Amino acid sequence: MDTATVTTSEKPSLHLLCGKIASGKSTLSAKLGSLPGTIIVSEDHWLAALFANEMLSISDYVQYSSRLRNAMKPHLVSLLKAGLSVVLDFPANTQTNREWMMSIIKESGASNRLHYLKVSDEVCKSRLRARNAEGGHEFAASDQQFETITRYFEEPTADEGFDIIEYS
Repeated sequence: MDTATVTTSEKPSLHLLCGKIASGKSTLSAKLGSLPGTIIVSEDHWLAALFANEMLSISDYVQYSSRLRNAMKPHLVSLLKAGLSVVLDFPANTQTNREWMMSIIKESGASNRLHYLKVSDEVCKSRLRARNAEGGHEFAASDQQFETITRYFEEPTADEGFDIIEYS
């Protein structure tokens, strides 16, 4: 993934990541997070730290993810208003999630970049199996969980107001 075309603007930017499970969002997040004046806020990290023992199902994830978003929004707005760019390693995979992200952009006055990793299901599943075997990721999803979650995936569209950068 070439991040050379991602330039920093004069005002802080909220970098968003859209892609199916194991499409490379966290890998790209780490690259973007190395830009000067930029920090990473990772949903997986925070959910694992706060709720790992309580997240046993997809419905648990939905519940705790919602709680985390509610708690994080004021913090994210403050970081952006303070002049830091933020790589928000939360899935921008549904229009509802992206609406929440756009509310942060509007409230903070930050610019945005929505990084869309357009990767086939076959490649994602292969990466997911390898990631699960390595055991280095906060969460391991089964093929069935991949299928269930992927059913809710909605591609971003230009009319949502994001600056979309597509990776294939």
